[in-house]
Amino acid sequence: MYKKGVNAYQSVGGRDQATTADPYQLIQMLMNGALQKLAISKGAMERKDLETKSENLTKALSIVSALQEGLDMTVDSEVVNNMFDLYDYMKRQIIEAMGENKLEAVDNCLLVMRNLKEGWDAIPVEARNQAFAQRDQMAVGG
Repeated sequence: MYKKGVNAYQSVGGRDQATTADPYQLIQMLMNGALQKLAISKGAMERKDLETKSENLTKALSIVSALQEGLDMTVDSEVVNNMFDLYDYMKRQIIEAMGENKLEAVDNCLLVMRNLKEGWDAIPVEARNQAFAQRDQMAVGG
């Protein structure tokens, strides 16, 4: 996920921050990026600026796809499965907004992403550090 996330963030305008961020921060940056691109898209739709709308919805779709692809689907977890479904819903809403110029679809994505980000931001530092330590330990085979 980390390399995919860095690439996704950099492809939509991220700079050096992505290469120095830990996985938790990278996901925060991706979520922020998705919120930003969705908000820009919504404004563009309201102004009937189709080029800006298309460009930013495409970037938002790329970010949401990277977030979804980064989920560890080997873990049998209700949380992981729910996140996968939410990202899938958002991708379908973005595609609908692209094709049908539906503001409501963008609003739906903004609501879901804000809620996901609030939950992500609320993860205590100790829990993050413990999760990283466990992941690193498993990667080494310990």
